[in-house]
Amino acid sequence: SMWLITLHMFSFTRCPTDCICTADLLSCTKKNLTKVPGTLIPTATTLDLSYNAITQLNDHWLAALPRLQTLRISHNKIHTITRKVFQNATCLLHLDMSSNFLHKVEKYYFEGLVNLKELLLYNNKIEQVDENAFLMLTSLQKVYLSWNKLTEFPFEFIQRLEHPRLRTLDLSVNNLHSIPVETIAALPGYVKNGLYLHHNPVKCDCPLHQMLQEWKHRGFSSAQDFIEEHTCKVYINVPRSLVNTFKYNKYFGNCSWNHTQLDIPNLNCKVGETFVIDCNTSLHYDNSTKYKWFSPRHELFEFSKHNDSTHQVFKNGSLMITHANLSHSGVYLCTVISKLQNITEIHEINVTIHYAKLTETFKPGFTTLLGCVVSLVLVFIYLYLTPCHCSKCCKKPTSAPQDCSAQSSILSTTPPATDGPNRKISANKHVVFLEPIKESQNGKIKLATSEDFPETKSPKLLQLKLDTESISSVFPDPPIISSDAQGKSELEG
Repeated sequence: SMWLITLHMFSFTRCPTDCICTADLLSCTKKNLTKVPGTLIPTATTLDLSYNAITQLNDHWLAALPRLQTLRISHNKIHTITRKVFQNATCLLHLDMSSNFLHKVEKYYFEGLVNLKELLLYNNKIEQVDENAFLMLTSLQKVYLSWNKLTEFPFEFIQRLEHPRLRTLDLSVNNLHSIPVETIAALPGYVKNGLYLHHNPVKCDCPLHQMLQEWKHRGFSSAQDFIEEHTCKVYINVPRSLVNTFKYNKYFGNCSWNHTQLDIPNLNCKVGETFVIDCNTSLHYDNSTKYKWFSPRHELFEFSKHNDSTHQVFKNGSLMITHANLSHSGVYLCTVISKLQNITEIHEINVTIHYAKLTETFKPGFTTLLGCVVSLVLVFIYLYLTPCHCSKCCKKPTSAPQDCSAQSSILSTTPPATDGPNRKISANKHVVFLEPIKESQNGKIKLATSEDFPETKSPKLLQLKLDTESISSVFPDPPIISSDAQGKSELEG
């Protein structure tokens, strides 16, 4: 127990004076420090030295923090960084050196930060960035260089696509007088979406206007979220000649721009299909040419690497996708890099994966045959499976009389005449024969059977026989009939 108490007291003596130490956090903000504290707790994953007066950083000073992931040294007075300052910080993921006095970014500044994802350098005095300053930062995702004094920037380091995870490059609020539109146009769409160039005194010209109009049309955040902040200078030497790039129609009225020409080619495929996407490029193929494909989910595919079982890159740069599914839909990006010609080209294509339409699964001949079969089935159902509402009527007649209504087994084509007391009742009515009924019932229609027609054993149409009871059932009140008519009726009866 004494050993644990001693160790506990020793760990707290390692915490710098006036700083706050927790299990994995060391905070020394706003302590008027002019240099980094001499003692640092080795368990810290976050070190915050912001809002102090630190002027320089010693070599290998991060060796005492092997677990460090986040380092904040913003709002200090650091002018330069020596070659070995960050050599022992391989675990560092986030570095904030904003609001300092850096004048340039040299190649060796961040060489050791191979796992760095986020670099904040905004609000410094930076006038120059070396083209290889971020060469070793292969995991880099976000770089913030806004509010500096940059007059130019090496966009080539992005064009080489050695940073496939780069999503944000903020160059806003600088002194960029020109922007290489052709170089930027070759960048992938996901890079242009996070390339912020607003609030720079660039010269107004049609290529710049067309590029920003394309970004706006495609919904890139770099243009869509800062429409009011995108300005340009009509006259470079006149400070007050800044105009809004999207609204100054007087100057850009003669710039022809057709958004249909900027649309990405589209490829439609069905679920389960295997298809090949060609990397259309004007570059001459040679042994130094490399092809890189980026999926909509920013997965990297190359010729010598097979990241999954569904994507395969051929030597000529084509990408084959097998057993396509809905998750493969989106914009695919092909990058062609020719070291011999020192040229990089970008090719984009929008892939849409959809289910096969129902109409595509049926051929016209098969559909016609199916319709005929269905029609025949319905006819047979009508002829042989006619609904019967009387269980006794559905049985074949025997010698014994059937007590059932005739209307349950026949369909009358002509209803009995009951529309006038003076109208002569005709017995020459016809019905559709279904099954003969031998006996008549009181108040029912009496049908002739095959016995009444000895010449024809199976007549299809039978004459309707009526008796006096059936007449009385049709007419509730006895009809008034003349003597002649009555005699004739009796004879017919």
